[in-house]
Amino acid sequence: MDRDRMRNNRRFLQDSLRLQIDFARTDQNLGVAPPPVQKPPRGGQEPIALPGPDAFQAFRGTDLVTAISTRCSHRRFRSQPVTLKELAFLLWATQGIKQVVAPGCALRTVPSAGCRHAFETYLLVSDVETLANGIYRYLPIEHTLVYEQTVDGMSARLTRATLGQAFIATAPVTFAWTVIPYRMEWRYDLAAHRVIALDAGHLCQNLYLACEAIGAGTCAIAAYHQAHMDELLEVDGEEEFTLYLAPVGKI
Repeated sequence: MDRDRMRNNRRFLQDSLRLQIDFARTDQNLGVAPPPVQKPPRGGQEPIALPGPDAFQAFRGTDLVTAISTRCSHRRFRSQPVTLKELAFLLWATQGIKQVVAPGCALRTVPSAGCRHAFETYLLVSDVETLANGIYRYLPIEHTLVYEQTVDGMSARLTRATLGQAFIATAPVTFAWTVIPYRMEWRYDLAAHRVIALDAGHLCQNLYLACEAIGAGTCAIAAYHQAHMDELLEVDGEEEFTLYLAPVGKI
C-alpha cells in the first residue's frame, strides 16, 4: 500500500480547500444566472404522469424507529413488479420538490449544500407496472417521468457497467443518479465536489427508509465502470456523469 498516496487522497475528505477559494469570484457572486433546477426534457418527450402525494397515504404507518432499525442492504429481490404508485413515492422521497423558491433554487425532500441539488434521477426499468422496459428520467418540478431510450440487452449491459454485480440487473428498477457539477460549482467553486459526495448519501438514505414503507429493499452501489455507465445513460461524462446507483425490488 502506498501510504503517501493514501494520505494525499484523504485531503478530499477535509474542508481545507475552502480557505483557498475567493468566494467573491464564484459565478453566483459575479451575477451569473443560476443553472436550472432540472435538466429540461428533449423536444418531443411526452411527460408520463405519476401519482402525487395524496396517493402516498397508503404508505403511512411505517414507524421511523422501526424503519431505521430494520433497514439494511438487500441483494435478492422477489419476482414481483414495483407499482407506479410505489415508484412515484420513492422518487418523491429522494428528490421530490416541496417548493420552488427562486430561479435555480427549490426546496426538496432531502437536504443539499446551499440548496443546490446537483443530481438527476434516471431509472432503468425492467418490471414496473404500466411502464415499458427501458430508461426513464424523473422531472421533479412536474413530478413526471420522461422516456429516454430503449436499450437492447439492458440487463447484460447494466451488469457489465457495474463490474459484474449481476444481482443489480435482477431488480425491477434501478435508480441511477447522475450529477451536473456546475449546479454546485456555481456557488462553491472547487469546494463543490466534496459536498456533492455528501449530498449523495442524503438522497440514498431516504431511498433506504422509503423502501421500508413499501416492503422493498435496496443496496447502494458505488462501484461501477464510469465510461460504460455513462454510455448506458447517454450522458457526456464531463458536464453530467454517473455518481451513484441503487437497485430496488420487493423483499
